[in-house]
Amino acid sequence: MNSKIQNDISELVEEQVISQEVAARIQSYYKSKEVDSPNRLFTVFAVLGSALVGLGIILILAHNWDNFSKSVKTILAFLPLIIGQLFVGYSIFKSQSKTWKEASGVFLFFAIGSSIALVSQIYNIPGDLSSFLLTWTLLSLPLIYLLKSNALGILHIVFATYYACEAGYSYNSINTPWLYILLILAFLPYYIQLLKQRRTSNITSIFNWIIPLSIAITLGAFIENNGEFGYLMYISLFSLLYNIGKLPYFDSQKLRKNGYLILGSLGTVFMLLLASFEWLWKDILNEELVFNSQEFYFFVIIFLLNIVVLIYSYLNKWLVVKNLFQYVFILFSIIFFVGLNNEIIPTVLINILTLILGIITIRIGADKFHFGILNYGLLIITILIVCRFFDTNISFVLRGMLFVGVGMGFFLTNYIMLKKQKSIKK
Repeated sequence: MNSKIQNDISELVEEQVISQEVAARIQSYYKSKEVDSPNRLFTVFAVLGSALVGLGIILILAHNWDNFSKSVKTILAFLPLIIGQLFVGYSIFKSQSKTWKEASGVFLFFAIGSSIALVSQIYNIPGDLSSFLLTWTLLSLPLIYLLKSNALGILHIVFATYYACEAGYSYNSINTPWLYILLILAFLPYYIQLLKQRRTSNITSIFNWIIPLSIAITLGAFIENNGEFGYLMYISLFSLLYNIGKLPYFDSQKLRKNGYLILGSLGTVFMLLLASFEWLWKDILNEELVFNSQEFYFFVIIFLLNIVVLIYSYLNKWLVVKNLFQYVFILFSIIFFVGLNNEIIPTVLINILTLILGIITIRIGADKFHFGILNYGLLIITILIVCRFFDTNISFVLRGMLFVGVGMGFFLTNYIMLKKQKSIKK
């Protein structure tokens, strides 16, 4: 047990704040946590060790590959797969520890990929990287549920994202990665079970980050010819992530564990700052929008999902009316279609909207006495001012005065809030 905690417990007993019995219970609680910690650490190292062993075997075989006959190559191609299955079977039927299951599952995951690649190379089976990644990820999917493996869940999201990027962004194979949606939906039951049983655990927090991050990365792969609708798609997606993050289930946790809220907020601000430049609206005006396209349908679907989340929050009295972040997708959509006729009006409206969001963020930070949120709002306004230096003719003296004013605003706002916080504590 930490010596500081031990000293604090002893001090509380001496001052008769807690009884000796309560102190013993606290000590036993912290000792039980210490017993669990090495197991978790050992699991991490076991997973890393399995991954390194699997990759090492692949490198050894690759170095001597040309010296083997076709029959020997075939045996060696399936050997890691057989060994991995034996380890996984032993872990399941003998009810081995979590460490065994995680390590054997990761080894088998890479064995599946190596076997597919080697057999394809031996018998000259045609295919591209995206189809290889898709086959690998689909074959490994059942292992997540058989072993209840968190490491395999992370690998599944990573490789599903890799497949979508390779299929949608690659110059050699530009296809819409529809099966990415299937891969994510297939993983959702496991993720929902984690949310129900281990809501505040670290592994659930990791999935709260990598799932929305994966979706944000791959959304662009579903854009083909009508990139202008991509702005609507992304602003609606980030608003959806933000609104999900504002649900009490996620909002009640620590901010660093709420990837939906942080990614949604950062993505929304980034898209608004990008749309605050006049050249973007000029580009939109020069293009002919096709409403009968998959990009527009994607926007409509994400927009409707946002509406559903807002209605659900409203019916449960969770909706914060003053938080403009939750309605940005509606306002941006209106401004977007207004901008189809004139580039000046949407540019001005987006700048005003971004400024208001910065002010609202400052107010939220001040109400919660959260310096991080407060300075985030100040940073939004600062970046907006910096962006305007690139497309407006302002003298250097005025620019310097604006920077001094913003810097003083940072200092004074934090100073006033710190003084207010100290007075409340007193």
